[in-house]
Amino acid sequence: MIEEKARVEDESQDLNLRQLFEQYAFFWRWFLLSIVFFVLGAILYLRYAEKVYKVDAKILLQDEKKASGDLAGLSELASLTGVGSSASSFVLDQIDVIKSRRILYKVVVSNKLNIIYNAKGNVKKSELLEQESPVKLVLLDSNNPNLDSITYQIKISIDNNSKITVSDGIQNIVGYNYGKKIITPIGAIMLVPNNGKKLDQNLVIDVIPAAKVVDNLLQEIQVIPNKEKQSFIINFSLNHPNRKKAELILNSLVSQYDLDATEDKIKVTRATSDFINNRLNLITRDLSTSDSKVADYKDRNNLVDMSSEVRMYMENASENERKLIDYQTQLRLADMMRETVTEEGGLLPSNIGLNDPSIEATVKSYNDLVLEREDLLKSATPDNPIVQNLNKNISDIRSNLNTSLQNYRNVLSTNVNVIQAQTSKYSGKLGQLPNQERDYKDISRQQQIFESLYLFLLQKREETEIKAAATPANLKIIDQAYGSNIPVAPRKSLIMLGALIVGFIIPFIILYIKFLLDNKVQSRRDVEAEFPAPILGEIPSSEYPIIKENDRSSLAEAIRILRTNISFMLTKKKGESSVIYVTSTTSGEGKSFIATNLAKILAMSGKKVLLLGADIRSPKVLDYLGLSHLQHTNIGITQYLINPDMPISEIIIRKPAPYDFDIIYSGYIAPNPAELLMNGHFEDIVNYGRENYDFVIVDTAPVSLVTDTILISEFADLTIYVCRANYLDKRLLNVPKELYYQSKLHNMAVVINDVDFKRGYGYGYGYGYGYGEGHNNKGFLSKVKSLLGLK
Repeated sequence: MIEEKARVEDESQDLNLRQLFEQYAFFWRWFLLSIVFFVLGAILYLRYAEKVYKVDAKILLQDEKKASGDLAGLSELASLTGVGSSASSFVLDQIDVIKSRRILYKVVVSNKLNIIYNAKGNVKKSELLEQESPVKLVLLDSNNPNLDSITYQIKISIDNNSKITVSDGIQNIVGYNYGKKIITPIGAIMLVPNNGKKLDQNLVIDVIPAAKVVDNLLQEIQVIPNKEKQSFIINFSLNHPNRKKAELILNSLVSQYDLDATEDKIKVTRATSDFINNRLNLITRDLSTSDSKVADYKDRNNLVDMSSEVRMYMENASENERKLIDYQTQLRLADMMRETVTEEGGLLPSNIGLNDPSIEATVKSYNDLVLEREDLLKSATPDNPIVQNLNKNISDIRSNLNTSLQNYRNVLSTNVNVIQAQTSKYSGKLGQLPNQERDYKDISRQQQIFESLYLFLLQKREETEIKAAATPANLKIIDQAYGSNIPVAPRKSLIMLGALIVGFIIPFIILYIKFLLDNKVQSRRDVEAEFPAPILGEIPSSEYPIIKENDRSSLAEAIRILRTNISFMLTKKKGESSVIYVTSTTSGEGKSFIATNLAKILAMSGKKVLLLGADIRSPKVLDYLGLSHLQHTNIGITQYLINPDMPISEIIIRKPAPYDFDIIYSGYIAPNPAELLMNGHFEDIVNYGRENYDFVIVDTAPVSLVTDTILISEFADLTIYVCRANYLDKRLLNVPKELYYQSKLHNMAVVINDVDFKRGYGYGYGYGYGYGEGHNNKGFLSKVKSLLGLK
């Protein structure tokens, strides 16, 4: 039992899915038309859309502070353990420098990127490089303040007579001659021919503020590091419609960054060289003075070599003297550095020979901050919070450096005092030496200090000059800017796929909304879902009001099926006549259409049929049959109900051509139809029909509007309730539902009228297979509606 229930549910689900598919598949022409429209639109877009190319470049940074030896191993270990990497920090810092507005501004100015040349075609325009343009714009007033605030555009065209027309929206110059000055809002400009190129198309030249171009480049240029944390490789990319211009921008950006880094190194080297040269000048004078003193002293005192004993004592003291000279040399260097530190604002010399590495590191940090402040002052004012913060940091480092130099000098002074104390031990032993020799040693020692310092500074100057001449590269270009000739946008396959998807989705959404808002009865399932009345049949849509003789159309076949199903609903014995009512909820649902066609199909089967037009409020029987003219020459039901003394046979229209059944039409519209139907004489008409005909078809009034049909419902053997598809509101199904459950209409059965079997909806297989409907006389609008599946 459970398996059977599951099987039924699966079949119901499959049926619902098939019904849903058929519901949308009926409008396949909509989908096809929409897809064709969007695909053609996509093709047109791809034809004229601006193509964008991707240009890439790659460089390797050279970090002077890169770890080596054991430190490199520790750096790699730090990266493996997840600790921050100095390499990645260095690369990220350099990326910020590369994408700084200062560097990009140099790129814009050096390449005149704020002047944009465009060749204008019939539909679109394409950007040109300055060297590709046949005309070049020259700014004669490059200091005009409007250059940094407004955007200026000038259009250049040439006519068939080779006359050049220049227009900027303010002035229009016809017959312009190259080299002539033009006064514009951005100052005086001039147009000149470029490399002999011929002007054969219209040009548009835009002059944009450089700051705006920089803003655009900041958004468009991508500068990203390698994925590896220890990598010093930086990748550049830029998407641009002009591939050559993108290559120019990236190559220029790399060059400007390299030049900027080189200038920073040159500044430090120059400061060190100037410091050494200044000190050499001072030491040279001191050394010359010492040499003169030694020579004068020897001349005055006629000094000679000491004895071997003196040499022995002097050799013992020579080591102390050498140390004393070294310490005094360091003291002199420390004093020189202290004098330089007191001068605020300038760079400090580095690597001058001080043996304290902490002082050298502090000097390096100080110089880095000074250089950073100078770069920032290029684009900021001294009142900038960042500049003030840098000034505070520089002042703090200078103070720390003074403290370090003072501590270093104190240590040196202590060492000198110790050495001098040791030297004093030998003073007693040298007491017997002549006073002249002792004085000579003092002068000679001073001379040696100056000489040692002089040679040391000469060595440092040579090292500085070599370093300046052999400055290591800041970067290595791995790949210069290069862009493939295959555009990255618009992506043809993606655009076409999107067009197909949108072309499918748009009609689907429209249909979904249409179906969602549609509250009309569409099929027999809508009726069956409300009440279990028998469904006699489904009548297809038709353009003709009544079937023809020997008709094989889908309408005729549907009426024949209806005739067959009616025979199962009637319980009369053979030979007895049947009275069939035809009604509906509202007017316009086709009850008269069903009644007339049912009468004709029954007559075609050889039955005697009487068609009654019992809708005495809105008669339509004769109109459907095309016999409207007979209502002027005949009387109907209304007249009989008013005057029942007349014979019923007098109100019958006997088989009017071309029909083979009799008709009693409703007559004129009475002011009190309900009272007339209640006077009991309508039953006489029905009884007359029972006695003389096989079938009496009664076209009655709609039940939701008037009570006429309910008043005479007791005389019916079968009541056909017509529900028109795509017309009757589902909410009005409560009317037949109530009538069915309360049995107000005798032997009630439902016919679904105006069903469009082409739509699917689970209607069935349709009727009239292989037989045409004869629609060749359709108008243009009807053909279009038919093509799109509209009624």
